[in-house]
Amino acid sequence: MSEQTTEATATADGGVKKAPATFRSILGEKIGMTQIFHPKDKNLYGVTIIQAGPCPVLRVKTADGKDGYSAVQLGFGTIKDKSRNLAQRGQFKAAGVGSQKYVREIRFANLTGMEAGQTVLAETFKTGDYVDVQGICKGKGFAGVMKRHNFKGLPASHGASDKERSPGSLASRRSLGRVMPGQRMAGHMGNVVISTIKIEVVDVDVEKNLIYVAGAVPGPRGGLVTVSETVKNKKVRIDTVKSLIKKDKMGNIIKAAVKPGSAPKK
Repeated sequence: MSEQTTEATATADGGVKKAPATFRSILGEKIGMTQIFHPKDKNLYGVTIIQAGPCPVLRVKTADGKDGYSAVQLGFGTIKDKSRNLAQRGQFKAAGVGSQKYVREIRFANLTGMEAGQTVLAETFKTGDYVDVQGICKGKGFAGVMKRHNFKGLPASHGASDKERSPGSLASRRSLGRVMPGQRMAGHMGNVVISTIKIEVVDVDVEKNLIYVAGAVPGPRGGLVTVSETVKNKKVRIDTVKSLIKKDKMGNIIKAAVKPGSAPKK
């Protein structure tokens, strides 16, 4: 009876079968940045707007099954069927959804209640939650050592002008006589997966599936990002109440001075 009640509640909102609340990951698109006031402390925050979901669950992999590990496949964004091959169309059809633009697999241990055909929405996260946002950062092309590794550069005076931005010496002459692995040099910069750890969810627009997170997230506008519950121990923001009692350096309570002409309190 309880399972039927849970399913009825999950499908009551527009006929969408929601994923369990224990699954705290969602795919989204980075829209851009703006400023909003925090609903709790009323301070102005620079936030990134993420179009999070809806993300249909395409497949659930279990450690006991043929896959050998636990994971959930999520889809995001719609695309024409002709842009996907027959194998991918068959997977979408089995889950009861249309062709998805992005398909990502997320490792997850607790798969209780997860099944294909469910939908993950932005309401999974609440204001004050700490999340990790992962995306592919902007590509910078071939960059020198001053831009790529923050080198200082060589002196700009008393010498050849073409050495100001050069890396300098790369290896010793006698000891090994070769460049060691991992030497910082010029090369391709950017276009790698970056994770921003433990940033706060400032606000959530449930109707539009928008998540406002404090600060910047990796990637350009329109780029795909993955929003997950933070791996850090502190999962939710806890507001501390400041004490109104003043104390000195020794911890003694400072009593307010008596105003002239006023009677001291007994």
